[in-house]
Amino acid sequence: MSWTRKHLLDIQSLSAAEIETVLDTARSFKAVGERAIKKVPALRGKTVVNLFIEPSTRTRISFELAAHRLSADVINFSAEASSLRKGETLKDTSRTLEALNADIIIVRHSATGAPHFLSRFLAASVINAGDGAHEHPTQALLDVFTIRECKGKIAGLNVTILGDILYSRVARSGIWALTKLGARVTLCGPSTLVPKVFEKLGCRVVHDVEEAVREADIINLLRIQHERQRRTMFPSIGEYTSLFGLNKARMAKTRPDVLIMHPGPINRGVEIDSSLADGPQSVILNQVTNGLAVRMAVLFLVNGGSEASLAQ
Repeated sequence: MSWTRKHLLDIQSLSAAEIETVLDTARSFKAVGERAIKKVPALRGKTVVNLFIEPSTRTRISFELAAHRLSADVINFSAEASSLRKGETLKDTSRTLEALNADIIIVRHSATGAPHFLSRFLAASVINAGDGAHEHPTQALLDVFTIRECKGKIAGLNVTILGDILYSRVARSGIWALTKLGARVTLCGPSTLVPKVFEKLGCRVVHDVEEAVREADIINLLRIQHERQRRTMFPSIGEYTSLFGLNKARMAKTRPDVLIMHPGPINRGVEIDSSLADGPQSVILNQVTNGLAVRMAVLFLVNGGSEASLAQ
């Protein structure tokens, strides 16, 4: 057992052993999801708050269902229907929730560092569900869980992350997780969105999509982060698709056993052809299923759970 943390704030600070602990715990929880009765009492009597200040559908629902399956009480907090619209600070809102005896607060916020800020003064555990363009830890964990499940390992694999790297919190967390577990990571996209500075993180940076996917075992596609870009970083969506979109012609030049991943939502016909997104090499829906198991594991671990207690 290599988990002693109260919070999950990022992947950068985790060790490979801690990441493996989450993956191994998630494997047990995935088995729970395949049973007739899909609930366990691991968080019975605990209160989990989804504090989503930035809009989300997939991540919020996944965390909510994960908490319910662990038998926790769940409060969904929307910024649109809260005192935040009246000028209340994030700190005051969180302290109010904690005064209601919240045990775990899951935070999504457009400001980088918001979960770290809250973790400094809250007694509750804090889980980062995405902060600005910084990190999205559980997305990276479910991605490496899916890769390990499909390929049997992470170390030694060639993983290409294709798309908007500069503004993507998914990319940053993914790079940290993959490199810590021994994968070789290639980043590809327009030079404005994939600057050479990312090589300092141990990645290979290329701007030729066919070169990037030729030897890949995994192709992880990212959508264009329009909501976080400060200006237009390429001339048009059409040009992006023609230069960097994954289509049948480019797919024909990849390894026959390559797998396609995408964190969603998919812009069909932009970063990927619909036929490939729905094809036999796509594990996009596997990622959704595995996200539930991974988030159950994270909630369980930050609450002080252990593999020994899980086995009981």
